[in-house]
Amino acid sequence: MAPPHLSCDFVCMKRFLIVLLACLPLLVDAADRPNLIVFLADDLGYGDLGCFGHPVIKTPHLDAFAKEGVRLTQCYSASAVCSPSRSAILTGRTPYRNGVYTWIAEGAEVHLRRSEVTLPSLLREAGYTTCHSGKWHLNGLFNDPAQPQPGDHGYDWWFATQNNAAPSHENPVNFVRNGEPVGAMAGYSAPLVVEEAIAWLGKERDPGKPFYLAVWTHEPHYPIKSDPAFKALYPDLSDELQAEHHANVTQLDQAFGNLMKVLDEEGLREDTLVFFTSDNGPEGDGVKSPGRGSQGDLRGRKRDLHEGGIRVPGLARWPGKIPAGSLCDVPVIGSDLFPTLVKLGGATLPENRVIDGVDVFGLLTGGTTRVERPQPLFWRLQMAPNAQYAMRVDEWKILADAKFAEFELYNLKSDPREVEDLKEREPERFLEMKTLLMRHNATIEAEGPDWWERLNPSGGKPKGSEGGKGKKVRQP
Repeated sequence: MAPPHLSCDFVCMKRFLIVLLACLPLLVDAADRPNLIVFLADDLGYGDLGCFGHPVIKTPHLDAFAKEGVRLTQCYSASAVCSPSRSAILTGRTPYRNGVYTWIAEGAEVHLRRSEVTLPSLLREAGYTTCHSGKWHLNGLFNDPAQPQPGDHGYDWWFATQNNAAPSHENPVNFVRNGEPVGAMAGYSAPLVVEEAIAWLGKERDPGKPFYLAVWTHEPHYPIKSDPAFKALYPDLSDELQAEHHANVTQLDQAFGNLMKVLDEEGLREDTLVFFTSDNGPEGDGVKSPGRGSQGDLRGRKRDLHEGGIRVPGLARWPGKIPAGSLCDVPVIGSDLFPTLVKLGGATLPENRVIDGVDVFGLLTGGTTRVERPQPLFWRLQMAPNAQYAMRVDEWKILADAKFAEFELYNLKSDPREVEDLKEREPERFLEMKTLLMRHNATIEAEGPDWWERLNPSGGKPKGSEGGKGKKVRQP
């Protein structure tokens, strides 16, 4: 029998090893744990950037950024409206599953629930310092303890609005910083949001830790207001709304460029993965109603589950890891950011819930040309004007109305504009996709947002979801 002191030493060593293994994410070499930035535009269409083919809008900084990394030609938002798309980025879960089923009106009960495990919370546990700057739109009771706020979802520092900058992008008055209203500000929204992010990088973050920074601008969401200096770049546009919109995208581009410049000045470029995308397609009809954004050659716009409502610009850069000037035409979706960045940050994915996104870092680097998806690409939006469900498997996409009575089937490889409905010509494929869509939706409903059904047992949307004031009760 071993002497008692040896047994004690063995037990102590065993405990030490257990603790060490538990802390491994914190001990990963900094070179393998990049700083992480997710820059999210609002209502920016697939065709709104020069690097995605717009012939008029000037986006020199994003165009240059595209040449320094990868351009994603089949990048999707997780919804055709803003709040659900944002919830999927933070949770890796399709929006109806995570409880954010529609855009969130001020005062609504709908919110990103406390029970959801978020990207910033996991990264913070893994040793990151975290910041959110810009639009939040993940609760109806903003800056109210009755619902979780950005700080409750893992952010050390936050500077945000509930939804839009008000009264417009010019001189907003509704920003809140770490729970304290900021009051009237001078300037324009995207530059102000980026200025806050830059100030946090320089003064507030812990320089001894890697950082996760979410920069979610309001541009080019209406009500639009652009700096006259950017409007002056479009003297030949007679349509005032079009000139204002195009200038607004350029305003966004300039703000993005300011942030990238600071990364260079602070020596952070090589150690930072930056991902740029949008929350959904462009607003309006593009001709008469407010909204002059472009969905490129795609069908549909915001609130539509056809490609123009959900396919969005996607760009990523990490020097030395992501090849400069590369292209990726494999579909990726906003919910993929969660598992991708969790893994890069040395954190661990939760195992007690379904994660719809997958790690796509290999696609960004060119290390692989395909990812396996246990969960199909799926969209569900009650407020869509036509098809309210959509699912994509490989090149095939099916859409269905609210009652699963009317369907459309497209081959996106041969028909990305969704012109030719193939359900009659491809009956076997149609039946397969229809069966999978309905089965998948049923599994999501089984897990989904029963919390608002309890608040509204009569069915339908809960009070406040379309603009009414909800009760101030503590929500799950």
